[in-house]
Amino acid sequence: MTQDMKETFGKPGGPGSAPPAPAALTAKVRTLAPTMTRSMQRVAEAVAGDPAGCAALTVTGLAELTGTSEATVVRTARLLGYPGYRDLRLALAGLAAQQQSGRAPALTTDIAVDDPIADVVAKLAYDEQQTLADTAAGLDTVQLGAAVAALVGARRTDVYGIGASGLVAQDLTQKLLRIGLIAHAHSDPHLAVTNAVQLRSGDVAIAITHSGSTGDVIEPLRAAFEHGATTIAITGRPSGPVTQYADHVLTTSISRESELRPAAMSSRTSQLLVVDCLFIGVAQRTYETAAPALAASYEALAHRHR
Repeated sequence: MTQDMKETFGKPGGPGSAPPAPAALTAKVRTLAPTMTRSMQRVAEAVAGDPAGCAALTVTGLAELTGTSEATVVRTARLLGYPGYRDLRLALAGLAAQQQSGRAPALTTDIAVDDPIADVVAKLAYDEQQTLADTAAGLDTVQLGAAVAALVGARRTDVYGIGASGLVAQDLTQKLLRIGLIAHAHSDPHLAVTNAVQLRSGDVAIAITHSGSTGDVIEPLRAAFEHGATTIAITGRPSGPVTQYADHVLTTSISRESELRPAAMSSRTSQLLVVDCLFIGVAQRTYETAAPALAASYEALAHRHR
């Protein structure tokens, strides 16, 4: 596959990508808003804040409401994953219907320094649930299926991650190893690059970065990309630099960052969900070999749990 082809294959909004479900709209806005222009942010915030009201508006009406232009409204709809404004209106109507069906009001999840521990537990649990729900709603299953297929056929898989994302990289590697696949996690950027240049067509490289701009993760993914490996990015910023070198992009969602809840906490939760989806997909496709490999690993470690 040529570099030009790889730069367009499998990207969000490209061929094979389906518009996000109505439930994913709010998560999409939260994820993409930091990368939007201020005028596009006004449109995105309006549709997420009042889906029923905006669903009743024409493109001209929404442009007037947000003090923007019709072109800005259309660009925002496309950035959110919809082919045009008509598709966005249908999603808004669906989201409004879901909200009117009696869903409980959202819990205020800002954690204060003097919060009782019971409140901390409740707020964190709610945030984790919302992050998982948003990630599941926004996950492109076409991209996920393609990533699974690449892993199933891989000669070798390298996974790159730094900090909290490095822990997720180790988790994925450990899972793949237990079903008999060859996988390596790299948190040392020098080792990551020196290993990446050894990859070839038939290998897979996975970069895990919430920001999508972590240089120590982008550099080895770029090297793997340029040497012909199939590349996958797991990121909360689908327009970030890392996606330039990714054949497949799996987008994660996070809850709003606060002083006592940094992005690394909620991003790890959503990344682990994506990793588990990848692993289960691979295990399903390789069940005849994966099941005996898992059984053997359980048996080998059984005496340590007695």
